[in-house]
Amino acid sequence: MSDEKGTKPDPGSANPPPDTLNEAIGVLTRREVEARMLAPVIDALGNEFGREKVIDILRATIIRIAEEQGAQLSQLMGGDSLEHFYESFQFWTKDGSLEVEPIEQTGEVFSFNVTRCRYAELYEELGIAELGTSLSCARDFAMIKGFNPNITLKRTRTIMEGAEICDFRYEFQKE
Repeated sequence: MSDEKGTKPDPGSANPPPDTLNEAIGVLTRREVEARMLAPVIDALGNEFGREKVIDILRATIIRIAEEQGAQLSQLMGGDSLEHFYESFQFWTKDGSLEVEPIEQTGEVFSFNVTRCRYAELYEELGIAELGTSLSCARDFAMIKGFNPNITLKRTRTIMEGAEICDFRYEFQKE
């Protein structure tokens, strides 16, 4: 991949090109590709260093990446308002990935329940249901923090952890 000047990025550089995978393929497909790569790596590293330790490191790394992706997402969306975040929600719901029951959407609140989560179904089908929270759900709080630290997320339950719904409550906090 080359930039507009025709130069190729240094693969070892700290500043890779912008991540546009969510936009191109949707988040569900992305999570499947990631999970199919990570699951055997987690198993191998877990056998060598202890599974719990490996999952802890994985989770912390994914959270850091999610915060960075949140900042990139606000740039992609052209702003960091709750309205901009709502517009980006299409990437997570692409191809029916989530069935959502809207509750409230204003300039200061974006609330909904997820009534079907194909992400949870995906991890179950892959035989790695226990990794779903680390690979997907753990990202949500970090993503919004990176997108705009003045937007908070409250969520008390997830389908991934066995609840009937996921309760997402985003709120813009005035400074």
